Amino acid sequence: MPDWTKRSTYAYDLPEERIAQTPVTPRSASRLLCLDRQSGAIEHHHFYELGDFLRPGDLLVMNDSRVLPARLYGVKSENNTPIEFLLLHAVEQNVWEIICKPAKKAKIGTRFTFGNGLLEAEVLDITEDGGRLVRFFCKGNLYAVLDEIGQMPLPPYITEKLTDKERYQTVYAKEVGSAAAPTAGLHFTPELLEQLQKQGVNTAFVTLHVGLGTFRPVKADDIRDHHMHTEHYTIPEETAAKILATKAKGGRVIAVGTTSCRTLEGAMQAHGKMCACDGDTNIFIYPPYSFQCIDGLLTNFHLPESTLIMLVSAFAGYEHTMHAYHIAVEEKYRFFSFGDAMLIL
Repeated sequence: MPDWTKRSTYAYDLPEERIAQTPVTPRSASRLLCLDRQSGAIEHHHFYELGDFLRPGDLLVMNDSRVLPARLYGVKSENNTPIEFLLLHAVEQNVWEIICKPAKKAKIGTRFTFGNGLLEAEVLDITEDGGRLVRFFCKGNLYAVLDEIGQMPLPPYITEKLTDKERYQTVYAKEVGSAAAPTAGLHFTPELLEQLQKQGVNTAFVTLHVGLGTFRPVKADDIRDHHMHTEHYTIPEETAAKILATKAKGGRVIAVGTTSCRTLEGAMQAHGKMCACDGDTNIFIYPPYSFQCIDGLLTNFHLPESTLIMLVSAFAGYEHTMHAYHIAVEEKYRFFSFGDAMLIL
């Protein structure tokens, strides 16, 4: 019997060439591994066939968070020394917590310039964990300037340059605030969403702003000692009502991505029922966990020993999950953010 509490329980071998460096075109051409969480049965399909596995009355819950082009390359104003900023979150208007490198160049009071003068920044303070608080100066709206000169904060395992920034956004992304994309949603196209709607499959949206903590590795041998990152979420009134109506009619609530899953399960944990709400969650889902809201999960393939593969193991069952990953490696599926998808029902 596997020890659910041990980090090494969630390890698997992944050849480096299986890590997807670029997205497929069109988005829905990615592959789809379908896993029956009761029997462990596996089928191989493509994402554009998703509708074959959904029923009228099912509800897809999607995260509409939009990724901020949060990586900035600039220079120290006084001597043109190169600097890289990664914006984490806004503290107040135009004041952000960031991480930068080389950090030793960013002393309090130092000023930096980005985009040939379109944006300037001054270091206000140094945070407890070595980050910086900076104030930005620009003409007009800061988000508009970031859209113009910022780069997408791609995960460290993606080394290829992204030519089209929109490919690291879902087609329904709306609420700006994420440091990483909710990647399960990257496979949807407007055409596929329209097809599903005609089929009687409903959609609803939550917002969870994905933090960089999603990439933080689990270092503790006993996963219960892992400090889970906190992320802010919102569940609108309309979404809560759709979830309750779906459940009442016997439909299935299917989370699109681990972020939607964490939002729904985090809200249930906080409030004991499904309701419109917003707040912060640091829910850490691993076996054994009793799911209170979702009936299905659509997700990508995740890093070995990560909190995300632990979440999938809790939902699909550990043996079924690890077997599916083994098959996915054998069948040459593409892994991680720009990789293929997995539907668990």
